[in-house]
Formats: sequence, C-alpha cells, structure tokens
Amino acid sequence: MPGAAVLATGAALKSGCGLVTLHSTPRALQAAANNFPSAILSEDREKYLSTPPEDFGKYSAVAAGPGLGIKENPGLRFSEVLRRARNEAIPMVLDADAITWLSQIPERWSLIPEGSVLTPHLGELRRLLGEDNEGALESKVKEFCKQTRSVLVWKGYHTRVFTPDGECRQNTSGGPGLAKGGSGDVLTGLIGGLLARGYSPEDAAALGVWIHGYAADMLTADKTAEAFNSRDLIDSLYCGFYKLYNE
Repeated sequence: MPGAAVLATGAALKSGCGLVTLHSTPRALQAAANNFPSAILSEDREKYLSTPPEDFGKYSAVAAGPGLGIKENPGLRFSEVLRRARNEAIPMVLDADAITWLSQIPERWSLIPEGSVLTPHLGELRRLLGEDNEGALESKVKEFCKQTRSVLVWKGYHTRVFTPDGECRQNTSGGPGLAKGGSGDVLTGLIGGLLARGYSPEDAAALGVWIHGYAADMLTADKTAEAFNSRDLIDSLYCGFYKLYNE
C-alpha cells in the first residue's frame, strides 16, 4: 500500500521538522516524488522492506508501519529496524503493520525502543494485548506502557493517550470524518515529525492527536465530514498550528 507511506511522509513534512526521508520501494518512492517533492528518497529495491536505510543513526525519529505489508512478507526484517533504533536510542512511531508484527509474538515487545509511540485502533489494540474485553483492556494498556516505557495512542472516539507513568490524556478534537482510510497514516507521520523536532513522546502524541483532530474539525465545517479525505487532512494540518500560535 504505497499510498499509506506517502500520506505519512506528507504529514511529516507538515509537522515543522527540517528534513523527511522516506525509505521504501520504488513504487512508493515514485508516488512520493510526484506528491511531495521535498521528501528525501531512500530506495529499497525489493518489493517489500528488506534492509534499513543507510546511516540509520542520523535520524532523530523513525515512523514505521503504514503500508508495510507484514502479511505479504513473513520474512520481513523488521526486527533489524527495531534493534537498530533501540541501539541508537531513536524513538519510533509504530502503527498499522508494525503493530501487527508486534502482535504476532509478545516477546517482540522487548525490541520497542524506549520513548516510542504506538498508535493502534481498537482492533489492533485487541490483537496486540490479546484482550477482547474493552473494560479490561485499559488496565492492560497501562501495564504495556509501563513495561515497554512507551506511549500508546488508543485511536477512536475521544482518542486517549497513555503514558509509561500511568497518565491518560483524552483528546477533545476530531470527529467521524476521521474514520476513513489514510487518516491514521497522516497521524503517524505527524507524530513522527513532532518527535523529530524534540518533543517528548507524551507531548508529541498528545499534540499530534489534537492538531490532527482540529484539522478534521476545520474540514468538517468547510466540506462536511463526508466530503474530505486524508490528503485534505494533510493540507489542513496548518490550522492546528495556527490555532495554537494565536490562542
């Protein structure tokens, strides 16, 4: 799904960070070049992620998961990406197929770099923690954050941000217009860019969720919730920053 990687890249470019590199397949890189020419391109010549980008240690943050295709490639060397990020103390944003990969074997949780942010929706969260009961899920989320020293964004109605210290922040922006394909990829890129700017994982997650939701609120007021898409969301992220600067 090259579009997912392109959307995450576009959102990162709107986060205020200096440089954004997309490491992906030729098809995704071509799409990124056509849509976001200011992105730096790092090519993996296989049809799936087979090697981490060169000079891995130079990155301030890494976002991974959108369009990765875990199911299509059981031999994916994603563990190497996690190990290198952990060894270099690089925080990550983990979404979509990255969360699916972590869900397959709980022992993989130990590879999550400290200070990372995971952004699952309810279905992904149930698979990750092996818990279908929504009432019991919250306590498991808190245990997971404490164990992995990571932040978890539980996406949905009034998205919640859980921290390793047991804090829970509830978002107040956003609406049903975000329940569309690609919205989560935009959030992943935005939080990744905020991490790269130096925000703490807790603040990058909370700020990213709020800006993402506020952009959706502005689009809903202008276009209705039905008629905007994830690309529109990228182009409206500035509304959240503008609101913050003028409050």
